Amino acid sequence: MPRIHFQQQLAELKDKLLAMAALAQQSVDSAVEAYLRRDKGLCKFVKQNERAIDTAQRELDEMAYELLAKEQPMAIDLRFTMAVIKINADLERIGDQAMGIVRRTKETLDEPAVELPVDFAAMGESTGRMIRSAVQALLEGDARLAESIRDMDDEVDRMNRAAHTDLLKLIQEKPELTRQAMNGILIAKHLERIADHASNIATDVIFWIRGADLRHQLSMSM
Repeated sequence: MPRIHFQQQLAELKDKLLAMAALAQQSVDSAVEAYLRRDKGLCKFVKQNERAIDTAQRELDEMAYELLAKEQPMAIDLRFTMAVIKINADLERIGDQAMGIVRRTKETLDEPAVELPVDFAAMGESTGRMIRSAVQALLEGDARLAESIRDMDDEVDRMNRAAHTDLLKLIQEKPELTRQAMNGILIAKHLERIADHASNIATDVIFWIRGADLRHQLSMSM
């Protein structure tokens, strides 16, 4: 019976993590849409979501640490619990980055609408796909899917570099658009950071399944 109860607790922990991931995904999608549509209502929604994400993070951490203290899990169960703690932190930071996009969006509302030479919708979709794939990898215990997310991260990095270059060029050519362009640079950077956190989640899924700490390996190779 104690073992069955422990497995039920692990399942509950996973369910709570997936629910928090859904909140983070909503925040990113809504933040990008708020910027594209200059929508104050969506900005407010993202702010409300951030509070829910912060609350969920605290509850998840408490539950995970309590499991570690009381159950002292071994092997794959220990790795799963540790992965949950790390993924939980990345999801909270994704929420923070979404709020960063909202802050930049609110600044653009004070300026005339301009069309910048960056496809933010495509960049947002690529970033959102990374989060969805990372969550799917977690849900299905799919290490191969998790590995593919790092290739997606390279594409978002490329888009961020291109945005940075194109927007700096715009500032040189049209200094009157400096504020809008700088906000665009910062939004692209927020999306790039969200992609990094999604990649971290994928790495933690691999750690859970295979016991391979890829973050450590990557830092050693740099």
